[in-house]
Amino acid sequence: MSAPDGPEQPTLAGLGLPAPRRPRTPPSLRPAATLPVARVCVDLAPPHLDRTFEYLVPESLDATARPGVRVKVRFAGQDVDGWLLERAPEAEHDGRLLPLRRVVSSEPVLTPAVARLARAVAERWAGTTADVLRLAVPPRHARVEGEAPAEASPPPAPALDPVGWAPYRGGAAFCRHVAAGGAPRAVWSALPGLGPLRWAGAVAQAVAAALQGGRGALVVVPDARDVARVCAALAEAGLGSTADGGPVARLVAEDGPAARYRAFLAVLRGTARVVVGTRASAFAPVADLGLAVVWDDGDGQHAEPRAPYPHVREVLALRSELEGCALLVGAHGRTVEAQHLVETGWAREVAADRAVVRSATARVRALTSVELAREGPAAAARLPGPAWRVLKEALASGPVLVQTPRAGYVPVLACGRCRTPARCATCHGPLGLAAGASTPSCGWCGRLATGWHCGECGATALRSVRVGSERTAEELGRAFAGVTVRVSGARAQGGVLAEVPDRPALVVATPGAEPVAPSGYAAAVLLDAAVASAGTRLGAESDALRRWLAAASLVRPANEGGQVLLVGDGLVRPTQALVRWDPAGLASRELAERAELRLPPAVRVAAVTGTRDAVAAVLARLDLPEVEVLGPVPVEPADGPTTLDPEVRALLRVPVAGGRALAQAVAASVAIRSARREGGTVRVQVDPVDLL
Repeated sequence: MSAPDGPEQPTLAGLGLPAPRRPRTPPSLRPAATLPVARVCVDLAPPHLDRTFEYLVPESLDATARPGVRVKVRFAGQDVDGWLLERAPEAEHDGRLLPLRRVVSSEPVLTPAVARLARAVAERWAGTTADVLRLAVPPRHARVEGEAPAEASPPPAPALDPVGWAPYRGGAAFCRHVAAGGAPRAVWSALPGLGPLRWAGAVAQAVAAALQGGRGALVVVPDARDVARVCAALAEAGLGSTADGGPVARLVAEDGPAARYRAFLAVLRGTARVVVGTRASAFAPVADLGLAVVWDDGDGQHAEPRAPYPHVREVLALRSELEGCALLVGAHGRTVEAQHLVETGWAREVAADRAVVRSATARVRALTSVELAREGPAAAARLPGPAWRVLKEALASGPVLVQTPRAGYVPVLACGRCRTPARCATCHGPLGLAAGASTPSCGWCGRLATGWHCGECGATALRSVRVGSERTAEELGRAFAGVTVRVSGARAQGGVLAEVPDRPALVVATPGAEPVAPSGYAAAVLLDAAVASAGTRLGAESDALRRWLAAASLVRPANEGGQVLLVGDGLVRPTQALVRWDPAGLASRELAERAELRLPPAVRVAAVTGTRDAVAAVLARLDLPEVEVLGPVPVEPADGPTTLDPEVRALLRVPVAGGRALAQAVAASVAIRSARREGGTVRVQVDPVDLL
C-alpha cells in the first residue's frame, strides 16, 4: 500500500461527476409544475454509465424519497435498484426525466459519509460506485427492518486507563490523542503472551478512548473468532453488546442475514457506537467515527475477492482521511505495506523496546539441517529427535501446538520410483490422498486415479511429497500413545477450534486456524518451514513470518518455560526474523528491495487480465507518459489449463504519485470498452495482492 493520494475529496452533490445525459431513455413528459429531483446511483449500471442519474420525485413519494433510501427506477428499459443520493430543487439535465418508480424502504441505509467513501474507493481501485455500494450496504431484510428500533442510550464513558498500552513506545500517547478528539495514525506491533486476549484488550482500551472523546469506533478483524475475542475484551471493559443494552454491534456474515442486518440498523440508527466485524464492516455507517482499527492486515481475508477488489487496510486509510478519524493498523507481524506507511511518515510506529519483547516472548529455536547435522540420517525426519523431546517434555505442563502448512491428508503425491509429480490423466492436475485408505484423486477435477502409472518411468507406486494436517495428527497419535490429539482447520472434521483446555494435548492446526489456550501453550512446533516459506509470490517471506508469529504468540513466555521450534530449512531471512522476533526489520529490508526493483508498494500497479484482444484494446487507449507496460503474458487459471480462449495479463506500473492518474486512465478505457460493447473479457485490479 502507498499513502493515500492527496487531500482531494469527492463531493456528495453529484459525487463530483458531470451532469448525466441518458441517450435513448424512454421519454416522459415533464409536468408543468416543477417537481423535486432525485439524484440516484443505479445498481448494475455498466462502467461507462458510472455516474448519478436524475429522476423526478412524484408527489406521492415526496415524504419517503429521502437521501440514502433504496429506490426502484426505470433504467435501460427495466426496473432496477438504486440508492437515492440527494434531492435537488431543479434538474441539471435539460432533457426529459422519468419519475421514481417507488421507494423500496423509507430507511436511509446510505449515509453521506459512506457515499463519499464508496466513490473514493471506486476511484482508487478503478471500479464503479455501484460495485462498492453492494459491498458496503448489506441486502435488505424486511422483517428485521419492521422491528421496533431499540432506544438509543448514551454509551458509557469508561475512565481512560490504557494499561495495555504501557509497554509500547507511544501507545499511551496514542490513546490520549484519540480521547482528545485527534486523528493519529499508528502501525502497531503487538506483544505475545499473557493470555489470548492481550491484543484484544489493548484494542478495547483504544476503543474506550474514542468513546471517552464522544466519538464512535470501528474494529475490523479477519474472522469470527477474532470478533468474539474483541467483543469479550470490550465486555470486560464494561462495553456490552447492543443485545444487552450496550454500544457494541458485531457485523459478521456468518451470523446470517437477519442478525447482520439488525446489527447494521443498530449502527445506522445510532444505537451502537462501536462496530466489531469482518471485511465488509469497513464500510459500517458509524456516526462521528473517531477510531478505525484493522487487526492482522496481512491476513488474506482482508482482501475483497469481488470487484473492485479493495483491501480493508486501504479502505480504512481512505476513511481516516475523509472523516478525520484515527487509524490503528495492528498485528504480531508487520506487512511491507504497513512498513511503507511508517517510512513515508504517513503513520507512526507503536512498538515495545527489545527488552520488553524478550521478556514477553517464548524461547525460539530453528532446527535446520545444519542444527541437526549431529542427528545423522534422523535429521531428515519430519519430526526430528529434538522436536520429539520438546513435545514430550512440554506435554507434562500443558497443551502443545503443532502447526503444519498444509490441510488434508496427503495433498501432493509423486512417483515412488522417479519422484515425478503425479498428475491426473484427464486434466493433468495434481494427485493427492483424502485419507489413508482412499484412492488417489485429482485436486482439480476430482476424478479418481484408478490404475495410475507414471508417464516417465511406468511405475505404479506413489509416495507422499507434502503431508497435511490429518496425516500429521495420525502420525503424532502413534508416536504419543494415550495423548489426546485435536485437529483444527477448515477441512478438519471438527472445523476450526476457537479454544482448547489447558490439559495436556497435541493440537494440530493449519496457519490461521490455531485455537487459543487460556494459559498459553507450553510449546509450539512449526513444521515444514521450507514449504511454509517457499513460493515466488510477492511477500512470501513476510507472509511466512506472519503465520509463524501468529502461532508463536500463543505460547507462554520463556520465563514460564515456553518454547517454539521451527523445523526445516526455511528461507534464511524469515527464519532469522522469527528467532529475533523482529518483524519490522524484515519488512524494512523487503521494502528497500522492492523500492530498488520498482515493486509495490514503492510503486503503483494495475493488473489487466482477460482475453488477449480485449486486453490489447484496453491498453491501446491508455495515454500515460510515465506508465510502464509489462506483458501481456499467458495466465494459467486456478482450475487447470484450458485451450478455450486462454487469458493473458498485463501489468501497468507507475510511480506512487501517478497512482490516481493510472486508476482514472484504466477506468476510462474500460468505460469505453463497455460503451462500445467490445467482445472478450477484462478485469482490472489496482495494487493486486498477488502479481502472479
